Amino acid sequence: MPARPPRLVGRRTELESIIQALTGAAVTVLIEGEAGVGKSRLLREALHTHAVQARGPLVAMCLPFKEALTLQPVVDAVRQARTGPAGIEFTALTGVLRPLFPEWAHELPPDPGPLGDAGAARHRLFRALGELLEGLGIEILVIEDLHWADDATLGFLLFLAAEHTRRVSLVLTYRPEEVPAGSALRSLAARSTAGAGHVRVRLAPLSVSHSAELVSSMLDDEHVSDAFARLLHQRTEGLPLALEESVRLLGDRRDLVRSHGEWVRRTLEEISVPPTIRDAVLERFARQPPDVRQVVRAAAVLTEPADESLIAHISALPAPRAMAAAAAALRSGTLIEQAPGRIAFRHILSARAVHDDIPLHIRRALHLRAAQALEQTKPTPLARLAHHFREAGAGDRWCHYAERAGDLALASGDYQNAVVMMQMLLAEGELPTEAVVRWCQKFPVFACTGYLGGTDLIRTLRSLIDDAALDVVERGRIRLQLGRMLVFTGEYGAGVAELECGISELADRPLEAVGAMSALAQPSEPSLSVAEQRRWLDRFTELARTTLPPEHRLRMLVERVTAMLGMGDPAGWKVARQIPATVSSPRDAVELTRADMNIGDAAIRWGHYGEARQRLTIGHRAAVERGLLRMRDLGAATLIHLDWHTGAWEGLAERAAAAAADAGDEPVLRLDTSLVTGHLTAAAGDLDAAADRLLDVLVDSRARGVFHTSLETAAALARVRLAQGHLDEAMRVTEEGWHAMLRKGVWLSAAYIAPIRVQVLVAAGRQADAVELVSAFARGARGCPAPLLKASLATCRAHVIDASRKPARAAAAWAAAATAWETLPRPYEALLAREAQARCLAAAGEGEGAHALLVATRDGLRELGAGHDADRLVGTLNSAGPKSGSRNGRRGPLGYGDQLSPRELEVVRLMLAGLTNPEIARTLARSPKTVAVQLKSAMRKHGVASRTALAVSVVKAGIEPAVPMEEASWRGLADQQQVQDLLLQVMLGDPGAES
Repeated sequence: MPARPPRLVGRRTELESIIQALTGAAVTVLIEGEAGVGKSRLLREALHTHAVQARGPLVAMCLPFKEALTLQPVVDAVRQARTGPAGIEFTALTGVLRPLFPEWAHELPPDPGPLGDAGAARHRLFRALGELLEGLGIEILVIEDLHWADDATLGFLLFLAAEHTRRVSLVLTYRPEEVPAGSALRSLAARSTAGAGHVRVRLAPLSVSHSAELVSSMLDDEHVSDAFARLLHQRTEGLPLALEESVRLLGDRRDLVRSHGEWVRRTLEEISVPPTIRDAVLERFARQPPDVRQVVRAAAVLTEPADESLIAHISALPAPRAMAAAAAALRSGTLIEQAPGRIAFRHILSARAVHDDIPLHIRRALHLRAAQALEQTKPTPLARLAHHFREAGAGDRWCHYAERAGDLALASGDYQNAVVMMQMLLAEGELPTEAVVRWCQKFPVFACTGYLGGTDLIRTLRSLIDDAALDVVERGRIRLQLGRMLVFTGEYGAGVAELECGISELADRPLEAVGAMSALAQPSEPSLSVAEQRRWLDRFTELARTTLPPEHRLRMLVERVTAMLGMGDPAGWKVARQIPATVSSPRDAVELTRADMNIGDAAIRWGHYGEARQRLTIGHRAAVERGLLRMRDLGAATLIHLDWHTGAWEGLAERAAAAAADAGDEPVLRLDTSLVTGHLTAAAGDLDAAADRLLDVLVDSRARGVFHTSLETAAALARVRLAQGHLDEAMRVTEEGWHAMLRKGVWLSAAYIAPIRVQVLVAAGRQADAVELVSAFARGARGCPAPLLKASLATCRAHVIDASRKPARAAAAWAAAATAWETLPRPYEALLAREAQARCLAAAGEGEGAHALLVATRDGLRELGAGHDADRLVGTLNSAGPKSGSRNGRRGPLGYGDQLSPRELEVVRLMLAGLTNPEIARTLARSPKTVAVQLKSAMRKHGVASRTALAVSVVKAGIEPAVPMEEASWRGLADQQQVQDLLLQVMLGDPGAES
């Protein structure tokens, strides 16, 4: 007796939860489980209920093709819903859907044109597709086998799932064990576990009793013997598909008999149950008549559901015989009707088992017939044609359709698919030279974030460069792409060499070479010194000025500003003011957003936190409005980093974790958010976890060449190691970071590593080395007026003076450092400096002042969220209460006492900026005599007799220059550096300096 299709058993709870979810508001339902566990069957049962069916669910499936079509399952679902968009009102945005729905082009709005940013194009496409779903009235979108989905499909589903006003419910099935590392599906699954509007169903294999029930449902509901049920469960591990295939096979063999009202085998020991689904499928397939086998093979080649006429054509059987064979396959359960008029295998595993067993020559012929038949269909199924022609061995036709599918992937921002297509074409396509160059120039290099997911593409490009058929220009074009890829994948030296060689080969084509010059000028490149990059920047600037057409100039201006600010060049801020506030073209709007992001990021490294927040907020808002996804996410991550520095810690750990989850395969996002998480973990007192996290970030940032991040991470890790008592490791980490900074020559980045390096040297008893480092730092920082450098240098000096065991001077030095940090503001560093100041005050006999300062510092740390540090100070306060004997004295005249009056402060701050008395008088519209009187009054209040001594004293008090240092004269900068050097000598007790 033929076995019946099995009932759904053992899934009542899961079924009810899915039905309930799909009959309410928009929801995301994820059904996960291993192959053959019954995900599709459970889903079909839910979709066939009246309440769910009334909402018109659309079902599509992802296919296991290497040549995945961008957004293929979503496009398939839409085409199921409507044959065209007639009668639906759309905005102009939906014109971007023309490449996905070419057959609808005459009814869709005009294409709004390309965007300069691939991320923006992708987001615009997602918005248009969402609008299309809503316009079609689609309420439930079902996509099966999501582990095979292309990157764009996953991005669109993430986009839909995050929409608060969406009307479409999503139902997604996938195998967790087959989700690739770094897949956006992991983010989608993680996001679905939080809050309302999400249902997650995990299917496990059936129990013995449920296995017996399933088998019984296939055999007229007759009872199955316990021994037989246990044997089947043991051999199939409770997988419903394996149970079904085994029962059908045993029926085909006539191995099942009924005895005393139950199904048994004459001798259980003789029953041979195939150990795998593949074995069962192939044995059943071998027992079918020849015509049925030919039809089943045709269905296996197609993989996806298809109508009988297409399967008959591919089988090459006469139509009557093919139709009869298809009917027989349906009766036997080998194939099923998945939708009216469309038949396929019940499960992809069965299809793959049959497909892989077909002899090669027959399989190629079947694929060729499939490709030739699909070539006649409209719209052209690009990825399917590429797949079938490739399997058929028709290389030229495969290359044609693969390139067209790759173009669609690039237009949609589906970089993962584009990488796959390019690698296959270049490695196997035997393309003409012009096609190779064309494809190389199309490829988005920034898609190579991380390590490219493998090095086959790089190896392929290297082999192409050696092709004698290439001329010099063609070789140069490919070499530039290879150089960029090598830089992205961490092979910096090799990448730089290829870029330099490519620039030489494109000497007669400056417009093509200028982008590579710009890349070599960026300070993030760790293998070039800042002097070398300055030469590339000068060359790039001159070339851009003389050869670039107007439409490219804003982009190159942004590149120049980014390079200059990254190098620590104050002139970069003046060049930044050349960037216009508004633009008219979409291309320039993207560049303006990028300018805000880059300058905001640079402002953090300079310590201009107010400007950083303003720039990043504007840039992030523009990125959101323009759909620039990558810039949006980078802006959000950089704002998280800024909030760490400025003390906005409330909810910061959760924001960092959410940003990391959304980062996908974008390494810069992961590094930034992981670094902030490491900082917060250390501040919370979990030093072991912080060290692990920071070490991972350090290794990754060095491998990826993110120079500034690597130094900040090294500093944070060394601080943790020092707190743990691992002085040797802290010494090693800071030494590596300091020497990397010296090799690079970007003294701006020394602000991160120098303070902890000095602290470690002092802790190791190497005071002379610490003093030498501070002096080198001061000399190197000369001419770079970054507030962060000032605060960092003040902290370095405080460590050195603290080690000299002169507590009163050390307290003053720590006060100056704290003031510098507070000015930024950087509250955590400031509070730690205040703690050191209090310690030194106590050592100097200022007990009351020390106690009051410790109490204020404790309260500040607690308010900030640094509970571990606050608790540590509680112990200090409990062990030493306030002491008497503090020295409080006032000098100077009444009125402002020993404090400078506002008018005196104006004069002193201009003096610190390097202005002479006449220059100060002109600036303030006062007479030179008045300025001289006010300076003398300031000297009297500070107890000094010269301008230099006054400068030393006011710098110790934390007073800053009046004008931005980048606008001060070089003479003023030199004077200021002399003041800083004198200050260090004074604090170290050099009597000659004070004179």
